[in-house]
Amino acid sequence: MIPSGVKVFLASHPIDFRKGMDGLLSLVRETGSDPFDGALYVFRAKRADRIKIVWWDGTGVVLYAKRLEKARFCWPKIGQCQVQLSPAQLLALIDGMDWKRVHQVAVKQPESVG
Repeated sequence: MIPSGVKVFLASHPIDFRKGMDGLLSLVRETGSDPFDGALYVFRAKRADRIKIVWWDGTGVVLYAKRLEKARFCWPKIGQCQVQLSPAQLLALIDGMDWKRVHQVAVKQPESVG
């Protein structure tokens, strides 16, 4: 489960998927971000069927990896940019769905009755 309010950053440029935890943390540092800020950093392989996520959970570094067997993950166009996703969009991406179709519904705060 993804903690509520956590920031999620998706690297659109493919990486060398032989990189492990330390290599991914170095990539985060190279972008000028702090890999220990509690955000999730999502990386893709050249083939869009693999994903790795690195995250500092407050006690240690977590590495998540997944390979889709008969499909590809939905990625933005390849480039040197970083895309921010909502936690719901990340869950859609991990499930192999089109995360760009997941939008937050604006909810009006209820007025007090009385």
